[in-house]
Amino acid sequence: MYIASKERYTTMEYNRCGDSGLMLPKVSLGLWHNFGDTANFENIRQLCFTAFDNGITQFDLANNYGPEPGSAEINFGRILKEDLGKYRDELIITTKAGYEMWDGPYGNWGSRKYLLASLDQSLKRMGLEYVDILYHHRMDPETPLEETMGALASAVQSGKALYVGLSNYDGKTLSQAASILQEMHCPFVINQNRYSIFDRTVEKNGLKKTTGILKKGLITFSPLAQGQLTDRYLNGIPEDSRIRTDGRFLKESNLTPERVLQIRELNDMAAGRGEKLSEMALGWLLAQQEVTSVLIGASRPQQILDNIKAIHCAPFTEEELVRIDEIAAENTASMIMKSQIYPGA
Repeated sequence: MYIASKERYTTMEYNRCGDSGLMLPKVSLGLWHNFGDTANFENIRQLCFTAFDNGITQFDLANNYGPEPGSAEINFGRILKEDLGKYRDELIITTKAGYEMWDGPYGNWGSRKYLLASLDQSLKRMGLEYVDILYHHRMDPETPLEETMGALASAVQSGKALYVGLSNYDGKTLSQAASILQEMHCPFVINQNRYSIFDRTVEKNGLKKTTGILKKGLITFSPLAQGQLTDRYLNGIPEDSRIRTDGRFLKESNLTPERVLQIRELNDMAAGRGEKLSEMALGWLLAQQEVTSVLIGASRPQQILDNIKAIHCAPFTEEELVRIDEIAAENTASMIMKSQIYPGA
């Protein structure tokens, strides 16, 4: 029988989610990868235990996480039933709907029918009466925003969600959605978007700026760029890496010689700070005022422990921040030239 560590709240630090009353751990656990049917269930269990024992209270899921779609929620539901359920009031459990989940015209995007049906399915898979946060998973250009936001509000009104969030939105659509949700008195508290040293989309599409203006939370997924912002790929592609074992999202073609040079430069910078590259990359995100939490993935418990160290990351100097931006923005030509001048870099 699992008994949570009595020391679970002594290490983790928590941020307020925007101007809401909700506090979230600076590091949260995402179940996007390594929690589906292809994963070892005992390892899944140990990942969840390690997270909670170290103060990670937020477990992030979606209807389609797997593979197969839905299997991550089924596996997490089993862990809740057998082990974590007695700690339900200490957990933040989130799910999402917006991507294709089942065949036909009602299993995708942002209609009221899809979102509310998907939520019911997610609750059934996890054996829950409610989720803490329900996200719309992506913008839907065809469905009226009022309909999608109305479905989120209905989920809260029915007691099946405590808060709502938006994922993969841009700044303009976020602002429109927030206005609608405010009129509905719906507790919209957080945005979830891809953000890392290598992916600055939220800086360019207005999402980050608008999040700050509206005083909402921001949780970042893929903060380590699918493992690129670690020491994993400094010297080639390991056979047990995500590229080799699950090439759906991170492909070998992403790891160009130019990208490897960027990784090595950032790794050298982290070493100079006395940190691992992963710690520095997560710390860079957490140092930004708009960011509430970073959403990590893991295939081994030790990865969770290593990533938690980011909450104690050393402050960044202005020079370091400028240099990180320069490395991230270096173009292919300049990097090839550098590799010719400094072949060992």
